[in-house]
Amino acid sequence: MKAQGSSRGAVAVVLLAALFVATAVVASSSSPSRPAAAVGTEATPEVLARYAPPALPAELRRRVQSMFDVRSPGSGQLSPDGGRLFFNWSVTGSIQVWRIDGPQRFPVQLTGGEDPTTLQGVMPDGRHIVVSRDRGGAENPGLYLQAADGGPLETIFQKDGVRAFLGFTSEDGASIFYTANDLKPDSYAVYRYDVAARRAELIFGEDGLWSIADDRPDGRLLLSKATGSTTSEYFGYDPATRSLTPFLGQGEREDYEINFGVADNDLIVRTPKLGDFQRLYRYQTQTRELSSLTPEIAHDISGFTINRNGGRILYTINEGGYTRPRALDARTFTELPLPELPTGDHVSFGSTTRDGRYTVIRTDSSTSLPTSSVLDWTTGRLTPWHVPSAPEVDPTKFAPATVETYPARDGTPIPMFVRRPAKCAATPCPVVVEFHGGPEAQAVPGWDPGAQLYVDAGFIHVSPNVRGSDGYGKTWLHADNGPKRLDVINDIEDCARYIRERWSEGGRPPRIGITGTSYGGYATLAGMTMFAGAYDAGVSVVGISNLTTFLNNTAAYRRSLRITEYGDPEKDGDALRRLSPITFIDRVKGPLLIIQGANDPRVPVSEALQMKNALDRRRTASQLILFPDEGHGSQKRDNRVQEVGHTLRFFTEQLIGVN
Repeated sequence: MKAQGSSRGAVAVVLLAALFVATAVVASSSSPSRPAAAVGTEATPEVLARYAPPALPAELRRRVQSMFDVRSPGSGQLSPDGGRLFFNWSVTGSIQVWRIDGPQRFPVQLTGGEDPTTLQGVMPDGRHIVVSRDRGGAENPGLYLQAADGGPLETIFQKDGVRAFLGFTSEDGASIFYTANDLKPDSYAVYRYDVAARRAELIFGEDGLWSIADDRPDGRLLLSKATGSTTSEYFGYDPATRSLTPFLGQGEREDYEINFGVADNDLIVRTPKLGDFQRLYRYQTQTRELSSLTPEIAHDISGFTINRNGGRILYTINEGGYTRPRALDARTFTELPLPELPTGDHVSFGSTTRDGRYTVIRTDSSTSLPTSSVLDWTTGRLTPWHVPSAPEVDPTKFAPATVETYPARDGTPIPMFVRRPAKCAATPCPVVVEFHGGPEAQAVPGWDPGAQLYVDAGFIHVSPNVRGSDGYGKTWLHADNGPKRLDVINDIEDCARYIRERWSEGGRPPRIGITGTSYGGYATLAGMTMFAGAYDAGVSVVGISNLTTFLNNTAAYRRSLRITEYGDPEKDGDALRRLSPITFIDRVKGPLLIIQGANDPRVPVSEALQMKNALDRRRTASQLILFPDEGHGSQKRDNRVQEVGHTLRFFTEQLIGVN
């Protein structure tokens, strides 16, 4: 049985988009055309001391800490009998695994310490769980077995500098299948772990970025080989005969998500191959034909799961950023009626028990915290299992996210979600535009205490979905791939142009800040350099300053995937130079705050240091904060408070304090 959990398109509700942290990085050059190592781009002890985060003002720290106390557990996974729910929760300051033994019961903490630890699967007998732990924030997670009642972790796989991911546990509980890049850093091999013998064996070691998509009770596997940032090839694999059978994606650059169907020769496929939007299809391996299971609509199917024992396909539709649940009969493919479910910005499916009886339902909106309930399909009863925490906060007073658009210079309407304060201390209200990461991600409405912190501080908070974002069809998604980004990068500037023109009061335009994490950090640096003057101040978190040095120095396991998104350093060198913020360093007009983890393997610390060095040479107002114990986004609570707090401090000084 495949490891249960939310699909790629499901909405994850978190305070910050914090990813696992990373390994040491390779230094890179400040020159966009020469990605060789350069002096001053390494996080030496002296550099870390120079750019250590300064203390936050006590009142600001209190406000941020208070909002961090507003939170909800993850949707989790049920025990086979539906009597227990295991879930992730960051209430201790780092993500750990918890258990609750019935609806509204007191939660029990199963894992601890400062290392992020997450639930990966529940064994078929319900007596053990599989968890993942990233020791020391190295972004090299290992896999562990733990008794469901609690106790020490037993290592399944853990090696320094190696990443391991759970595929699935066999129906009889005798085997755990996982992938790891221990043979080559840019490839993942497939292993079978014998639970009784406590021993692993290699069952597939061909080069490639392989993952385990699904399994059959007879031992056959469905393997996926990533070929790009959103593309992959799928194969059937029989461990007994070591035979690999191509199914879909070979020789293509197409997006697929595939599971085994109920019938022996059936695959259930999510793909935009036959149109612009993601749909569900049935693929028969004998005829090699796709037949549609869902109607053609102008919205993506954002994800699906199939429970073969229960005979249901559960899927969600992304309606312009809102999540809507649907169900199909897995044998006849007819639409199944759903029982009455709660309403919200997002209503999505969590895990389903192996027998198909119970499914976790997750719900949230802009003015209510995420809640998890368990649906009993035999009775149609929905039972709330745990309640979120909102100490000293009234969630109903949070600003709702409204859908608006702004016109790009070519006339294309760009969607954005806007949260407005009831009143502002300054007139007109200052604005913070936050660009999402990815770039193949999507800004969505729903519960967002981070956005509310901006609103409480007197800012209008704007989250655009520029071209290249997910959720609006593949034409929109791929509009920025490689050199094509030159045609749409102006979406970043056009947002600020629109706000200045349309949100001014008495002929006075608002002051505008720009921020974002990862690709959003890159968008911030672009907004402050190539589009200098569009934004009055910027805060870049783990942002790319030079696309060429970034691609040369990012971790080996992701380099080829990022090249399909940004371009090839050898073939597209000129476009990468023209798209790199550091190329336009001489244009900078407004102040910049750069925040970076020293151990980031995705966007190496050298990207932040070379940008800071270039700004210093120009004597441009800038600040840099380095976290020595973080990688691609902050994980530890105190660091997260510092990251958010200093961002608010900076924007308050630059956008409000000047009025």
